[in-house]
Amino acid sequence: MHSLNNLIIEFYDKLSSWEQSVVKDTGYSLAQVHTIEVLGSHGPMRMKELADRLGITTGTLTVQVEKLVQFGLIVRTPHEVDRRSIMVELTSEGTALHKQHNRMHLQLTEDITRHLDPESIKVLTQSFEKMNREF
Repeated sequence: MHSLNNLIIEFYDKLSSWEQSVVKDTGYSLAQVHTIEVLGSHGPMRMKELADRLGITTGTLTVQVEKLVQFGLIVRTPHEVDRRSIMVELTSEGTALHKQHNRMHLQLTEDITRHLDPESIKVLTQSFEKMNREF
């Protein structure tokens, strides 16, 4: 278990470093890009749901979303039924940024799994699915 722990930490560190280097030249913070990723993957959602998915407070998210609105990447609208809730969704520019960033993630995935056979990829996928359920 100790060696698995070390491998997970090493992988996390390398992935974090890669993510920082990719985002560094975009003009956006890593937290802002993560917000774009969640909205791009899951579609429009309430601020509270988005904050929960990102693991941050709604206060922190509000500041972040305001900047993304100013950049023209996100729009806020009142919820159709619950007027107390605010919905956030990507603009066309936000969607384009999500697609561009997602292509980079897909390329990374292809690069780091290129030496794995299909059965190993299947086992790895199943393992990540199980681990993600634990969070």
